[in-house]
Amino acid sequence: MAGDLDISPSYVALLERNQRPVTADMLLRLARTYRMEITDLASEDGENYAQRLNDILRDPVFDDIDLPSLEVSDLAMSFPGVAEALLRLHGAYTREQQALAEQRDAEPGEQDSDPVREAQRFFAASRNYFHALDAQAEELAGEIDQAGGMEKWLGSKGVRVRFLPPDVLMDAMRRFDRHNQQLLIDDTLDCPSRAFQIATHIAHTALRGAIMQIVRGQDFASKTAATLIRRALAGYGAAAILMPYRKFARAVQARGYDIEALGGQFGMSFEQVAHRLTTLHRPGEERVPFFFIRVDEAGNVSKRLDGAGFPFAAHGGGCPLWNVHQVFRRPGELHTQWLELPDGQRFFSIARTVTAGGGRHGRLRVVRAVALACVAEEAGKLVYAGEADPASAPTTPIGVTCRLCHRAECIARSVPPIGREILSDDHRRAAQPYSFAES
Repeated sequence: MAGDLDISPSYVALLERNQRPVTADMLLRLARTYRMEITDLASEDGENYAQRLNDILRDPVFDDIDLPSLEVSDLAMSFPGVAEALLRLHGAYTREQQALAEQRDAEPGEQDSDPVREAQRFFAASRNYFHALDAQAEELAGEIDQAGGMEKWLGSKGVRVRFLPPDVLMDAMRRFDRHNQQLLIDDTLDCPSRAFQIATHIAHTALRGAIMQIVRGQDFASKTAATLIRRALAGYGAAAILMPYRKFARAVQARGYDIEALGGQFGMSFEQVAHRLTTLHRPGEERVPFFFIRVDEAGNVSKRLDGAGFPFAAHGGGCPLWNVHQVFRRPGELHTQWLELPDGQRFFSIARTVTAGGGRHGRLRVVRAVALACVAEEAGKLVYAGEADPASAPTTPIGVTCRLCHRAECIARSVPPIGREILSDDHRRAAQPYSFAES
């Protein structure tokens, strides 16, 4: 090789040991001499490994180790097999931590039998988008629009819509009287809720085939899980009827994801629009991917929709530093926040309170908080981010959940992280509730 390239054998040895850079001139010599393509020689695998290694080495568990970027780059370039092994090991470690955290948070025996968790995993696996159902619902929305609205469309099918007091409906919001072919709706519901209940009935009937096609062939652990998924798919179909994909996606882009403005345009509530924003993944017509969460004042998560594959989709949302838990202090106001996870991932979040129930005197009204989060790089498309630079915006350090967060300095921590030994010190009390070993 030295003779072919007109260089010394010692220089070849230095190149092989990565002790000399491969210059552009050397790349050209190699390509000409051995009739190779430049692109075959200039592989990007090393840069890719270096970037991925840098990402995992930002985990706080490595905070006390000096890891110069040059050394990481050398490892990735010179020993790609070792780099791949480290990446796989960290991936396995992360998955085991998540599984252990979920197991510890669950009641005995709950992990394998909880239908709610199973339904959440089902929707997360599809990124909360079902193309066939969405497309059929959009086509159906066109028919309904031509008929003059949902009530007239149902009338053409022989179904009459009636609005009745809740005591007549025995406190049901919606009931279908099959014998008389009447759809009965609680007359104390607000307009968005009325429309959604009617659309849900249409989804259960006109979109039944598409829903069953999605569910058919799935191996669910229980009938309850299958029931929850069918019900959620009917709600998905209802939202797709009321906010047809192309029309909604165009409006979303034109209005900069302004949820209140979109609610006014489509006659939907803040929460209904927020739901729909998590589903915009049609190939070629994608919009910003969002994660959605809804919590009550006690911190219970009552809904979690993952349209982006976010790390807190499985069991996150419990960090008290995320302002979704603080919006109850100023109900009705929209709050924004830049977030950073322990591994350095950054997100932009909007949160606000929503209400359910009420409608008449004496009926219980429940206040919950909902939040949408997107990756920081996409925040510039949202009116809520303003002119802020995602790279320099001040962020709040949060964790997916305390069990998986290794931030040693967090004073809001409720439990220690998995895999860290708690230090005992009778003579010193730190500000944070736990002090733990670095490894």
